[in-house]
Amino acid sequence: MMNFILLHAGTPEAQGSGWSFWIMMLLIFVVFYFFMIRPQSKKQKELQKQREAMKKDDKVVTAGGIYGIIKEVQDSAFLIEIAKGVVIKIDKSMVYASADDAQQDAGQKEADKK
Repeated sequence: MMNFILLHAGTPEAQGSGWSFWIMMLLIFVVFYFFMIRPQSKKQKELQKQREAMKKDDKVVTAGGIYGIIKEVQDSAFLIEIAKGVVIKIDKSMVYASADDAQQDAGQKEADKK
């Protein structure tokens, strides 16, 4: 009986499990892509569009939590006034639209629809 089990393990039917392994790996990758990678890349593209649309006098928040108003837009940075007469230079990738400013924009858009 033991010889039959050992001989049967080497048959092509038992080796077919290699394909099922690769199919499972492919399915895991597809699920990972649609639930993790794709939504994150969409969010990054949306954030990039927001940064490109920022202009002088927009309220912003830096990645460090500093609130300010854009005073000048440069190629890869913003000059932001954080207090009266205090202007700092921040890389564009570290700036987000202010939540207060975004809420006001959303309120204006809803008012425009009515």
